[in-house]
Amino acid sequence: ALRDELDRNDIDLPIYWGNRNWHPMLADTFRDMRDDGIKSALAFFTSAYSSYSSCRQYLENIDTAQREVGEGAPQIDKISAFFNHPGFIETWADRLHEALVQVPDAQLIFTAHSIPSSMAATSDYEKQLREACELVAKAVNHPSWELVFQSRSGPPMQPWLEPDVCDVLKTIDAKTVILAPIGFISDHMEVVYDLDTEAREVCDRRDIKMIRAATPGAHPRFIAMIREMIEQHLDPDSVFHPCPANC
Repeated sequence: ALRDELDRNDIDLPIYWGNRNWHPMLADTFRDMRDDGIKSALAFFTSAYSSYSSCRQYLENIDTAQREVGEGAPQIDKISAFFNHPGFIETWADRLHEALVQVPDAQLIFTAHSIPSSMAATSDYEKQLREACELVAKAVNHPSWELVFQSRSGPPMQPWLEPDVCDVLKTIDAKTVILAPIGFISDHMEVVYDLDTEAREVCDRRDIKMIRAATPGAHPRFIAMIREMIEQHLDPDSVFHPCPANC
């Protein structure tokens, strides 16, 4: 979808994919880029929000991969976080509208990946999430909403952001709910298991009708947003503020 979007707008840039935890690994991708003659690139992080795990750690991963590849590794500039970008908000408003058509009076619950409370205290992660929820809820004229969390890991004694989505669903006083995983951009297995499997089982036991809103995926407005952000960073007159060291 992004390849087609760039081509339609005469943006002649190749697209590469690199991962932290699975193939293709970043260092392997950087080797391919080096071998293809790529000297510099823009990095689009597939997280809309800022925290150590969703931003700074990726910058560290990029630095590690560059050092592993060595001479000729491409220089990387990170595209800004996009939690409040109009394209992101409009995409989520459309996804939520698709769900509200089915159950217009449902209780709206936004979900995001939980992180350790200590990490949340050193970033704007939760603040940015709440701003995005507020903007999306306003766009669909649904002022009543709740933000909950999913996918926590780590030792049980370590505090993480709460409440957990399943804990909320076990006690909620509602007949219909919409779960909107605003913390994610695709229907990957974390969303499918935590919400479509575990959360739905809770709802089924309590006779709650649950609709899970789709994630952005390849929604045209979301893809256009990525292209717009690329154009912004390519514009010599734009002011680009990269993440400072130790942000």
